[in-house]
Amino acid sequence: MNGRTKLRTGLQKSSPPHEIHVDWEKPAGGSVPEVPSQAVATPDENQAEQFRSEQGPRDPFAPLEHAPEGHRAGFVNIIGSPNVGKSTLMNRLVGERLSIINRKAQTTRHRIMGIVNDPQWQIVYSDTPGVLDPAYKLQEGMMGFVRSALQDADVVLLVTDPFEDGLAHPETFRKIAAMEVPVLVLVNKIDLSDQGRVAERLAFWQEKLPRAEIAPISALHGFNVDPLLERLVGMLPVSPPFFPKDELTDRPMRFFVAEIVREKILTHYKQEIPYSCEVVVESYVVEEGIVRIRAEIRVARESQKHIVIGSRGSMIKRVGTEARRDLEAFIGRKVFLDLYVRVDKDWRDDEQKLRRFGYLD
Repeated sequence: MNGRTKLRTGLQKSSPPHEIHVDWEKPAGGSVPEVPSQAVATPDENQAEQFRSEQGPRDPFAPLEHAPEGHRAGFVNIIGSPNVGKSTLMNRLVGERLSIINRKAQTTRHRIMGIVNDPQWQIVYSDTPGVLDPAYKLQEGMMGFVRSALQDADVVLLVTDPFEDGLAHPETFRKIAAMEVPVLVLVNKIDLSDQGRVAERLAFWQEKLPRAEIAPISALHGFNVDPLLERLVGMLPVSPPFFPKDELTDRPMRFFVAEIVREKILTHYKQEIPYSCEVVVESYVVEEGIVRIRAEIRVARESQKHIVIGSRGSMIKRVGTEARRDLEAFIGRKVFLDLYVRVDKDWRDDEQKLRRFGYLD
């Protein structure tokens, strides 16, 4: 992607929540350095849009030509049930906050790639929606992202937690069990459980997937994440990189603007409202000293519009204020954010609209 802005998060390591650990073998050649800082050039979004239009689309699964001998690269795709911490793990592994995080299930709707680079390797991580039985066409599109991630994976990270008795979508589990690529089952959120329960879950998953590697982690606290990185590099195939080494993600800035606004919707609204909203960035204009953004919040019914706006505009003002604050930190510039609410009736089941929003091919 061109025209990214470097993200600022300051993710830190922390001590393990308790004594459970895993011994992974280090790849040949010794240990792997920590996730490197990825300072990148930052042309504005208007220039980036023009560049993408002139250059045309590039196949993200076609490796680039030039790489040092023995260079490793591949797609490490994160799969799991809703709300098991996939996005937290993705952000921890990439070292930047690419995926929005919320306690509500089904926070992630798209497949989001995060690219980590070293002179000798490149890992392309993918955060994916939580697996489920689709109830409407939007969720069918979300499961389509999961299927595509399974198809192109060089390594699968199956994320679960100590409280889950099996993957929420059995068909996806059967596909993973039949795959020939390496599979790592990561029992996340061990800081919320006790050692006995975690040990029981490790044994459960080892029985379910005998050829997989099983490990306990805490993505939130960073426990066992560094050994995981070392193990993943050793599993990658020898290959040139798939993206230029200064790239952090395949997504344009407008995508992250919409996701940040949607994160605030997930935070401040209850029941069906967060799941009935889509955010569309209508304009993104970079001026001297400021970025001007106009975005629409699409809702499925008229009654939802009034709830999103709130009494005398109180709720939409709160969403806008918090989103603007996060956008300024994300972009590194002052932001003027103009939010509107519009009824887009039953958009979650409209194939044409879902294609426009990027959920269907």
